[in-house]
Amino acid sequence: MNQELEQYLQIFIDHRQEQWPDWLGTAEFVYNNKVYSSMKTSLFKANYGQDPRIGFEMRKKGKYEGAHKFVEKMKGIQKEAKAALEKAQEEMKKYIDKKRAEVDKYKVENLVMLSTRDLKYQMIRR
Repeated sequence: MNQELEQYLQIFIDHRQEQWPDWLGTAEFVYNNKVYSSMKTSLFKANYGQDPRIGFEMRKKGKYEGAHKFVEKMKGIQKEAKAALEKAQEEMKKYIDKKRAEVDKYKVENLVMLSTRDLKYQMIRR
C-alpha cells in the first residue's frame, strides 16, 4: 500500500515536499476506489458493500439522445480547433524558419558552457 501511495504522490510533489498534504485525500480516494484483480472489487466496496460516492449519480441504463448530440457537437468543435491549430502552427513555422539560422552540431563528450542565470537559487544550494 505504501509503495502505491508513494508512486501516486510522486507525480504531484515538488522537490521541496510542500504539496503532499493537499493530495492525501485524493490519493486515499484513488486507492480505495481501485478495483483489485484478485478480489474483483475495490477495497471500499469490500468494506462498505457499495461504491464510493463521487458527488453525482451516473445514469446506468438507457440511452440519452442529448448525450449523443453533445458528443457529435464536441467532435465537430474538436475537429475545427485541430484545423485552426494546424494552420496557426504552419504560419508560425513559416515565420520562424525565415529567421532561423544553422546551429552547431554537438556530439557526445563535447564541452559546452552553460549559464546559471535562469536557475533558481534553491536548485543551486540543493
